[in-house]
This record gives sequence, C-alpha cells and structure tokens, in this order.
Amino acid sequence: MHSPVDKPVLSLSRMAIHAVLLIAVLLYLVPLVVMLLTSFKTPEDITTGNLLSWPAVITGIGWVKAWGAVSGYFWNSIMITVPAVLISTAIGALNGYVLSMWRFRGSQLFFGLLLFGCFLPFQTVLLPASFTLGKLGLASTTGGLVLVHVVYGLAFTTLFFRNFYVSIPDALVKAARLDGAGFFTIFRRIILPMSTPIIMVCLIWQFTQIWNDFLFGVVFSSGDSQPITVALNNLVNTSTGAKEYNVDMAAAMIAGLPTLLVYVVAGKYFVRGLTAGAVKG
Repeated sequence: MHSPVDKPVLSLSRMAIHAVLLIAVLLYLVPLVVMLLTSFKTPEDITTGNLLSWPAVITGIGWVKAWGAVSGYFWNSIMITVPAVLISTAIGALNGYVLSMWRFRGSQLFFGLLLFGCFLPFQTVLLPASFTLGKLGLASTTGGLVLVHVVYGLAFTTLFFRNFYVSIPDALVKAARLDGAGFFTIFRRIILPMSTPIIMVCLIWQFTQIWNDFLFGVVFSSGDSQPITVALNNLVNTSTGAKEYNVDMAAAMIAGLPTLLVYVVAGKYFVRGLTAGAVKG
C-alpha cells in the first residue's frame, strides 16, 4: 500500500510532466500561430508589428489572393492524391493478403525484395521513372504522377497489410476454404471487414506522403499539371515587386489544411491501426 505521503509526490511529478508537455506543444505551435496571424495582416501591419502581434486590421485579402494563385494546383493535387491513394491501398491489401495467407514458393523472397522499396530514396527512381513515363506517353501529366505514386507506395501499403493480416488466425481462412470459399470470397467477406484499422493507416500514410510530395511533382509535371507544393514554391520564390508575406502564409496554410484535416478526423485510427498488427509477423 502507498502511504499518504506518496500521493503529493505523484501529483507533483504528474504536474511536472504535464507542464513540460504543455511547453513543448506551445513551442511546436509557434510557427503555425505566426503563419495564421500573418495571413490575416496587411503588408503595412507586417512591416511595423512583430511576428506574434495581433493584426491591427484583420483582413482576408491575403487568403483571396492566395486562393486565386494556387486554386488550380490545389485541385491538381486532389486529382493526383485521391486515385493514387485508393489504387495503392487496394493493391497493397491484395498483396498483403496473398503474402500472408496464400503463400507460394518464393513468397518470402518476393516479400523481402519488395521491402527494398521502403528504403529507396526518391532520387534513385527519378531516371527510370522518367524513362518509363516517356515510353508510356505520360510524361508531364497528372496520370503519370498518379502512376509514380502508386508504384512507389506499393512497398509501404503491402508491408502494412501483410503485417496486419499475419495476426489474423489462420483457422478463419482454413474454415472458409473447407466451406468452399475461394480467393476473392474469403478476401471480400472475411478479411476486408476486419481490415478497417489498417486501411485507415494506409489511407492516412499515403495521403500525407503524396499530398506533401515536392520532388516527384517538380520532376514529373509541368505547367498546369503541377501539384500545389510546386505551385507554392513558385509563388514564394518567383513573386515580383513588394513581398506579400500575408499571401505566402495564406497559400502555405491552404496547402497544409487537407493533411491537417485528415489527421484531426482520423488520427486516432492511424495509431490504432499501427498497433493492431504489431503482435506477430
């Protein structure tokens, strides 16, 4: 049993931990607060005030100009990210299902080779991907970027699904086979209903990686097919005349809002899904 003296000590230690965490959160949020405040300031207010000062006059002109500059590229990113996320997640689910429950000769070797894709830096695939897209006639197109992101993301989605599926009891699949269920019937009626946590992990992971990508976007797209990350870089670095920091900050906030929204809405599923497949495999 704990003595009454232990309770204040425990309370003080908990308060100290909370205080440290609160300070860390505040420091982490400072850049976001600066961006948000600056986006609602006038250019004159930015030059006269400090970074954390409240706007003397709150105005949304920076957001209007920013949206006018990046709106087309924002929808480009939507058209690139959504199909790439859905396709890579669907194929990764099938790959993980096969590698965990329908093993074939050489499946472990195949899985090991596939894992190399998780460790390949983006730069190593630029030349072969450029050559392939050129041969397919997809260079500098939205479809080409979708293909690149699907292929590059398959190693990760396959790994996630495979590690999750090996934790599912083999007896379920064996019983379904005895009842005459086939490959796709087992996958559709038994495996998929249990896959919600890992599906959310893959959706969030792929959405974040693809939406925030800059290298593939700047190499494999041009002109009106560029994603918002490239457009944001062009806006910040190629503007002429007086620097409009309120527009730059508003554009950066627009570019970051989708991923922020995804994590706010589905962040708990991401952690739950990562831990769900960590028991074995």
